[in-house]
Amino acid sequence: MFGQTTPYMVFNREEWAALRATTPLVISETDLTDLRGLNEPISVAEVSDVYLPLSRLLNLHFAAARGLSRVVESAFLGRPNASSPYIIGIAGSVAVGKSTCARVLQAVLSRWPDHPRVDLVTTDGFLYPTKTLEQQGLMHRKGFPESYDLRRMLSFLKSIKAREAHVKLPIYSHLLYDILPNSFQTVDSPDILIFEGLNVLQTSSKATAVASDFFDFSIYLDAEPDIIEEWYVQRFHLLQSSAFQEPSSYFRHYRDLAQEQVERVAREVWKRTNQVNLVQNILPTRERAQLVIRKGKSHAVEELWLRGF
Repeated sequence: MFGQTTPYMVFNREEWAALRATTPLVISETDLTDLRGLNEPISVAEVSDVYLPLSRLLNLHFAAARGLSRVVESAFLGRPNASSPYIIGIAGSVAVGKSTCARVLQAVLSRWPDHPRVDLVTTDGFLYPTKTLEQQGLMHRKGFPESYDLRRMLSFLKSIKAREAHVKLPIYSHLLYDILPNSFQTVDSPDILIFEGLNVLQTSSKATAVASDFFDFSIYLDAEPDIIEEWYVQRFHLLQSSAFQEPSSYFRHYRDLAQEQVERVAREVWKRTNQVNLVQNILPTRERAQLVIRKGKSHAVEELWLRGF
């Protein structure tokens, strides 16, 4: 059903799961062990109910896009067809589960024979290096739109759409909280590229182009802000007892905090930075997505909104 004030058709999980049709289950519990995030308990049932119907929808979109490309290139322009990679953008808040969503989607899409080469890129690689952010006084705004090298991001997406081979982008280290010098990820003409990040649906009154101009399909991963805050705090606790203990961790100064201090610091960081970014920059882009995936308190997907027009 269409909502009265929205262009979306709204599906509960059962309704969405029925759209799987005959799409086979291609992910096992063993596979999910490597795909799950730190505190994101995605199940095989969720893959079956949510990601298989989604992969079917995207496969249909992919086929239609390739068909249109053939018509334009061959019938209209009279030249050999060379389709551009199909780009899927995934947006959403810190701690909402974007990375797990992107990895699972990559896994299920790569099982389709029409598009076996599916690459995944996160926008972390387009963050300015820590030194640059410090010089510009933007370390407290890391993750906000101004902390990304938008020119480099758009150049990358243009190169992908132009079917260029061996396109490189910087690699980001969450442990070091910085871009790794002289380290690159290479993307080499995939069938599908999944492009995941906080602000990938961001618009701009100043820029002549934005990242979403290059997307063929866009997804926004959603949950109530107070629920996302709890997930963030849970993840902070887990990181404090694991990654933050590493001598090379940027956040090693948190490693000796007592548990009640960890809770307080996590909530302070959330409210000072991530909540502000969510409210000001991320959430306002939600209705630009073609699909909104709504999660409940347990991390399980409960509802999906599919843009109908």
